[in-house]
Amino acid sequence: MTILNCRVTSVEAITDTVYRVRLLPDAPFTFKAGQYLMVVMDERDKRPFSIASTPMQQQYIELHIGASEINLYAMAVMDRILKQPTIMIDLPHGDAWLREQSQRPLLLIAGGTGFSYTRSILLTVLEQQPERPILIYWGGREAKHLYDLDELNTLAEQHPQLQVIPVVEQPEADWTGRSGTVLTAVLQDFGSLAEYDIYIAGRFEMAKVARERFCNERAALADHIFGDAFSFI
Repeated sequence: MTILNCRVTSVEAITDTVYRVRLLPDAPFTFKAGQYLMVVMDERDKRPFSIASTPMQQQYIELHIGASEINLYAMAVMDRILKQPTIMIDLPHGDAWLREQSQRPLLLIAGGTGFSYTRSILLTVLEQQPERPILIYWGGREAKHLYDLDELNTLAEQHPQLQVIPVVEQPEADWTGRSGTVLTAVLQDFGSLAEYDIYIAGRFEMAKVARERFCNERAALADHIFGDAFSFI
């Protein structure tokens, strides 16, 4: 692992609880799409965040940080980012990185800011394996929580092999996409997941249920389901 000092180059409030943060490390860095970094609060306190940018993007590292009064763990990190011109990071971490040698169709599943994990994988595959089929399911409690949906839809227009399926749990009257939970949407759409590489980011309990149901009910292969949560459950 590498400890780097980073300059905070921009902070954008995407929603009332999600921030897009860009960092410029003071030295070269490497990671694999799908890995995460740790923000160093002190010697014994390092806090993980998925890297939303790609390994090819060396001008900055992008993070999507969901921080609110009910998530003080992340809020403390945002408080430091907003008040200090530099922060320390430790990277790379995580085993749920993109298996670039695979040619299998990709199924990306994200809940909330778990999108940052799938974004790095998605953009990397679009650049390096432009013919590889990709489906991305992104779920949020409300439509506003799908904060980069416009970017995804633009990518889908540019890349015919990419399908974007947004899912909202509490849709408003004008919502035209899918409603319910993101896992229910996937189960409704597939009779079999045996041929897919599946990458999942979201709450631990969501990842656990997804792996169990995908394997037991849709013939998914456990060795082809990836997510950081599986290192802890």
